[in-house]
Amino acid sequence: MGKIAFTKKQNELMRLFKQSRLPRLTVLQGSVRSGKTWISLILWAFWVASRPKEYLYMMCAKSLQTLKRNCLFPLQELIGEKHFTFSLSTKEGVLFGRKIMLEGANDARSEGKIRGITLGGAYCDELTLFPKDFFTMLLSRLSAPGAKLFATTNPDVPTHWLKKEYLDNENLADDLLSVFFSIDDNTTLPQEYVESLKKEYTGVFFDRFILGKWVVAEGAIYRVFTDNIPAFAAPEELPRLDIINVGIDWGGNGSAHAMVATGMTSDFGKLIAVRSERVPATGITPQQIYKRVYEFCEYIQKHYGAIADIYADSAEQTLIAGLREELKPLGVTVKNSLKRPINDRIKATTMLMGGERFFLTPECGTLVEAFQGAVYDDKVIGEDVRLDNGTSDIDTLDAFEYSFERYIPRLIRRD
Repeated sequence: MGKIAFTKKQNELMRLFKQSRLPRLTVLQGSVRSGKTWISLILWAFWVASRPKEYLYMMCAKSLQTLKRNCLFPLQELIGEKHFTFSLSTKEGVLFGRKIMLEGANDARSEGKIRGITLGGAYCDELTLFPKDFFTMLLSRLSAPGAKLFATTNPDVPTHWLKKEYLDNENLADDLLSVFFSIDDNTTLPQEYVESLKKEYTGVFFDRFILGKWVVAEGAIYRVFTDNIPAFAAPEELPRLDIINVGIDWGGNGSAHAMVATGMTSDFGKLIAVRSERVPATGITPQQIYKRVYEFCEYIQKHYGAIADIYADSAEQTLIAGLREELKPLGVTVKNSLKRPINDRIKATTMLMGGERFFLTPECGTLVEAFQGAVYDDKVIGEDVRLDNGTSDIDTLDAFEYSFERYIPRLIRRD
């Protein structure tokens, strides 16, 4: 590893490490792009290199793919493939000759994966996304002499278990070091980039991911949109849309079937909603809704270009099978929606809006209304939940999100 330049905040942590003053638990929290993950990986690598080779170590994130993207590849770039190799298929790695287990902590059952093992150390990425039971079990597994845990996280709701039971727990003062990182602490970032990033995060996401605050999500979800709707009008002459998809949400009694078509430029720099439509579900037969979808897609193909794929709510496989048959003459493929977590979809949408990378045509009236009516459920305590009680048009929002959710990693390049 060549000479490394540290920021002031990172230097403080390295000093504690060199003086052997890091406690059992070290949690780096704060804003995105603040340098906390980078320094945490360096601390982790140096610390593991100093530990017994016979111990077993673990690196974990919400999913193995997230772990690979956020930590494994960056760690390999930092210290070289000679010193760190890994395999997701075997869920194992070798760091400076020490065996590293790799795990995903994606649901409440995940804690069963680590029962019975003895760990000499652990690294956790995006800790607020972990199930509490997994983290509790992980701490109990850190039973080898001198075992430590290193973790990074962005803030969440102030009632989150990590904040209430660990970060704010005075009884853990001797065992836990919590270090706050601000985006402005990362003096290696170009100022223009920082200002651009601050624009992309809006509302509760700005408070959490830029200011690093543990705050409740409340009120209007898409305030950046509703406060200045004209700013999101697509130009009369649209840019070339290289990928056009249609999202479909199937409605139930008292709800509606919704269709939204969106297009993306080849560099994934812009997302443009070109048309939306909502059809009351009550009293309509499957054949009738197939006909409406056919006409919707035919219109898109005629006025905006070829449709790459249709992504329909995967909960209704019978309707999807019927739609595939009906749309064969159009030559379009009907696929299952990916159904990423709703808050991931909301975050992506608001980032595109804040970064002036989302636009819509005048043919998206139902989508505009859906954005205007979307609010957080103030009756749910402890998590962010989009209100879904029939008072707002969740169907259209789901259809919109289904149309581009598979491309979120490429659209949100900085996240």
